[in-house]
Amino acid sequence: MRDLPQDLRTALIRLDLLAADTPATAEPLTGGVSSDIWRVDLPDGPICVKRALAKLKVEADWQVPVERNKYEISWLETVAAIAPSAAPRLLGRCDDDGLFAMEFLDPTVFPLWKAELMDGRADPCFAASVGATLGRIHAATADDASVAARFDSAGIFHAIRLEPYLEATARRHPDLADSLRRLVAVTADTRRVLVHGDVSPKNILVGDRGPVFLDAECATFSDPAFDIAFCLNHLLLKCLYRPADSAAYLSCFTALSDAYLPVVDWEDRAALQRRVAHLLPGLLLARVDGKSPVEYLEDSRQHTCVRGFARTLLDTPVPSLGILRDRWADAITTYRGAPA
Repeated sequence: MRDLPQDLRTALIRLDLLAADTPATAEPLTGGVSSDIWRVDLPDGPICVKRALAKLKVEADWQVPVERNKYEISWLETVAAIAPSAAPRLLGRCDDDGLFAMEFLDPTVFPLWKAELMDGRADPCFAASVGATLGRIHAATADDASVAARFDSAGIFHAIRLEPYLEATARRHPDLADSLRRLVAVTADTRRVLVHGDVSPKNILVGDRGPVFLDAECATFSDPAFDIAFCLNHLLLKCLYRPADSAAYLSCFTALSDAYLPVVDWEDRAALQRRVAHLLPGLLLARVDGKSPVEYLEDSRQHTCVRGFARTLLDTPVPSLGILRDRWADAITTYRGAPA
């Protein structure tokens, strides 16, 4: 712990979260690449303070608009009215300083889903709760003009998600560029629900009442397929990280999609499922060849497996997640049997 930086102290005083003469300590939290995040210990207990960065903490030169901060705040406020336990409670916002304060969730009580998965603890029941909760948020905001107006952030979503993932990957693979740019166009043109935009296990806490979603900086009114594909993508990639646990990860994949799809009542379920299945190969490829590759796949054979699978399905998309899952299971079996 260290003394609270003066700029944070000034902001918290302005928010009436801290008295001017009250001491407080702070600790920078790790794990994120897009913001400075602090645990601040106040007399009444710890809170979390978050401030968006203009340049992300990644190897590539990735500049993003800092005004995304206000859309994360709006996402927290919107979701609080739909599924209160699915997001941290907002305590105050300071737009002039580009930061906000929210409740601090103790990691000993709210473990990170990514850490659980990385250790092989893949619980299909929890994965199902992720799918069901996302479905609840999407359904409650579907085709809502007021939500669409509040989250008119397509430009930020493009800068933070579509460009660094799909367009950057298209530049690495010119022969796949048309397929990847079609995915960009479909996603950008489909405006149906409030999308979180970064539904990754690193942004999901395992709560006693279900998932708690963090880091909604990419929030926008767009295609629900993006949230589902973005999350399912990580469950597939974990199969390469821990091949022996691939059956458990694939069970989570099935549980999440099976819990989500029955909630879909704003459009044809089969059409939405096709968009998810078409988007997933592009996102898989993006996590090895885009601007934000996953850090836990370091073996070149793992990259080769992802590239081969993604290429095949980008060339010939499949219509359902069940078919995609089975194809991936075959790819993992081949990977495990191949010589090192």
